[in-house]
This record gives sequence, C-alpha cells and structure tokens, in this order.
Amino acid sequence: MIDALRSLFRPDAAPRSEVSADVAVAALLVDAARADDQYKPEERRAVVALLAQMFGLEHPEAELLCEKGEAAQAAAADIVRFTRVVKFALEEDERIRLMEALWEIVLVDHDRDPDEDALLRRLAPLLAISDHDSALGRQRVLARLGAG
Repeated sequence: MIDALRSLFRPDAAPRSEVSADVAVAALLVDAARADDQYKPEERRAVVALLAQMFGLEHPEAELLCEKGEAAQAAAADIVRFTRVVKFALEEDERIRLMEALWEIVLVDHDRDPDEDALLRRLAPLLAISDHDSALGRQRVLARLGAG
C-alpha cells in the first residue's frame, strides 16, 4: 500500500495532461447528452452542429471534434478537468454561450430529465456562470424550440 502511494508522487511519473479547450467543450456537450443515460442520434447531431457553430468548423471537422469529446468524456473520472480548462480558456460571454449550448443539448429531445437538470445545476458554478445567466440561457433555448 505504501509503495502504491509513493508511486503516485514519483518525480518521474507522467503528469496528467490537460485537454484542449475545444475538446473540453465537446466533452461537456457529450456529457450533457449522456446525462440521462441515453445518447440519442438527435443529441449527437446537435452536439456536432453546436461544435461547428461555436468553433467555425466544417461538418467533418466538427464530427472529428465530437469523437474526441466522446473519447475524452468516456475516459474521464469526472467533469472537473473539463470545466477547469473551459473556465480559464473562455471569456465570460463564451462560457454563457456554452451554458446555453448545454441547455440546447439537454432540451433537444423535449424531455427534461432530473439527471440532466442536476448536471446543469452542477456545471453552472464550475464554469463560473450564475444561476441567473443559466436560467436565461435555458429560457432562450426553450423559446427557440417553441416550448417556452
């Protein structure tokens, strides 16, 4: 046991690499899509479309970024590594737009699952977004979807 703990603090141990901001955004969008334990085709299409829009990508590049986000999300122990990258890489207005995109992913299937709500409530402060700004983003998405 002691040897296992010592190995964690070895100076030659490889540091955990941070993901790039675009992959972190993709991973958070995928995490929101998977929050209800279903990753529906319309949710994946929405992730790809949002990535294309947010980063000015063509469809093939957005697909590739989505795949990187899916892989990063599947391999991550938690979302904090992604929120930390995003919090420091994006300006406040960009983080607010990301929060709105997360709501768009959650609401694209017109079904608000309690696990999705819980995830977005957790994500807002981790992204340094106020509850008020998150709620406004949700309202804008609902208005666009014709549900609010």
